Order: sequence, then structure tokens, then C-alpha cells
Amino acid sequence: MLYEDRNAEKDKILIVDDVEVNRAILEEIIKSMGVEPLLAENGEQAFELAERWRPQLILTDISMPGMDGYELCRLLKKNPATKAIPVIFISALEDPEDIIEGFTLGGEDYITKPFIAEVVQARVGVRLRLHEATRELRAMNRRLQISVSEQLRQIELEKKNTLYAMANIAAEHADYKREHVERLGRNCRILAQAMQLSPLFESQISDTYVEIIELAAPLCDIGNIEISSEILRKKEGLTAEETALIRNHTKLGAKLLRDIHANSDYNDFISISVDIVQYHHENWDGSGYPDGLAGERIPLGAQIVSIMERFCVLTERENCSKEQALERMGIEAGTKFNPDIYKICCKISRQLC
Repeated sequence: MLYEDRNAEKDKILIVDDVEVNRAILEEIIKSMGVEPLLAENGEQAFELAERWRPQLILTDISMPGMDGYELCRLLKKNPATKAIPVIFISALEDPEDIIEGFTLGGEDYITKPFIAEVVQARVGVRLRLHEATRELRAMNRRLQISVSEQLRQIELEKKNTLYAMANIAAEHADYKREHVERLGRNCRILAQAMQLSPLFESQISDTYVEIIELAAPLCDIGNIEISSEILRKKEGLTAEETALIRNHTKLGAKLLRDIHANSDYNDFISISVDIVQYHHENWDGSGYPDGLAGERIPLGAQIVSIMERFCVLTERENCSKEQALERMGIEAGTKFNPDIYKICCKISRQLC
């Protein structure tokens, strides 16, 4: 036996020939190899069997009434379900043009009649071994992809954990409690969900965006980790140099995110996070920093975080009620904040934490 396989009982070879004696001869040869033969009298029947059973190999005669072997091969290779099944042509013809035609259509090999059992076994055995090797390679690739994907996922998770740890340190530098950054993230999510229902923003905010904004918002002041706590907590007036240093935290934070993910896919989370970190101090009228962006030029994520950060600061550090905070923010709508986002913020104020 030239072909043995531990999974041979599961392997099938489809034999297609309109002559019964040819089918019988090939059937016995295939059985002797420990493989299950499937028999078809014509191309139409063979195509149905191939779709149903997905054999490991197809041996098909070329000259048959109705659908010949060439047409059968052409249909098999066009069908996504059967195009990977190797085809060996069978014919009494030995014309090189016939052989070339078969290879052109996607045939793998060519066997001539009358059949020599050892030749059939050798050529079929080669194709089955190649099929088994391919199957094992695909399975190995799937396992490898799963392993690599899991490793990459773990690396990205570790990077996120590192970022959040740094963000917490940056918040402590500025004398904010951890609850502040967590509350900021939740409120940004609530606001983004409300904006998703508005005709003004529904095309820009997906469910995935809502998830990302909650995760990205707490990173907004991560650049503060590179500024001394003495300057960040300074009560008296800041010097021009100190003010410039503090304002630079936006660019420092954005660079930090880019550097950490320099060798990773630049995914939506990082892209939105960088926008938030760099531009959440921009003002609607263009009076903010670092680049003096105005209106719609300010990334939407940065607009959301800007208004929610102001809300959190007013209700935490200045002990304002929600109503008082929104009243004070109303004066700044149109100058510091997008007035449309402010209106939505007012409508959902009871949901804010």
C-alpha cells in the first residue's frame, strides 16, 4: 500500500467516468489504498457529489457525454466550496495539447488508460500526501495565528495597563484623585451615547466609538507625568515659563502615546486617545492651545472630553451642584465649548455622575 494515513477512513476520492468498467477498476485500486471511493457516471453527478462530500481528490475522465471533464474542472474551480480539491484527469489520449488544456484549467496531474495500478497508486498517493501536508500546514497556521493574536492582545493589554498606571500618577501629580479620571471616563461615555442619538453627531459616533471614548478620556492629562507636582499644584500665580511648561503637557502626552505604540497597529483607540490628549484644551473660538484650533477642526473626542472635564472640575474642586456647573458652563458655550454639545449635555445632566 503506497498511501497510509491515520485519518484515511475519513478520506474520499471521487471517480468520474461514464464507462462502468473503468469506474470498477479505479474503485478497486482506490480501495486497496485504504481510501473510500465515490463513484459518478457523469460531470453533473460528480459536481453534486463534490459539493456534498468535499473529497480529498477527484479523478475524472475527459471524454464524457454531456459535461466533459474539462467543463467539470472549470466549474469546480469557480466554486469556492470545491476549488481547492485537486483534480487528476484520465484519458486514453496522450496529445500534449490535451494535457496542457487540463493544467490550464487547474488540473493537478494526468493519468492515461489503460490503467496501471502502480502508476495510479503512485500519483494518487502523492496528491493525498500533499493534501494531508497542506491540511496540517493550515491547521498549524491557524494555531499560530491564534497564538500570535493572543500574544499581541496581551501585549496591547499590558500597554493599556501601563498607560492607565501612568495616567493615575499624572492625576496624583496634579492633585486629582483616581475617582476623578474614572468619573471623567463614565461621563464621556454617557455624553457620547446621547450625542449618538442626535442627527448632528449620529454619523460620527458608533457603538465602538462610545466604548473607546470611555477608555481614552482618562488618558487626557497623561502628559502631566513629565511635569513636576510642585508646578502643577502651585497655588499662586504661575510665571510665563511655568504656564508654557504646563501647556506643553498636551504635546508631551501625545508623543508618549505615539512612542509606546510605535511598533503596533495604529488602531482607533490610540488614534482617538492621541487626539484627546493633544487637543482637549483647544477652545471652540480658537483661543485654546496647543495649536489654536477652532470649531469643527477640533477632533470630536477632544471636544467631548473638554466639556466633561470642565463639568467634573466644577462639581469636584469648586463644589458646584450639577445645575450650578452647567449654568457657569453655559456662559462658555460658543467660546470654550461646542454649543451643540453643551445643549445635549444639559438635556442629560441627570444621568451624569
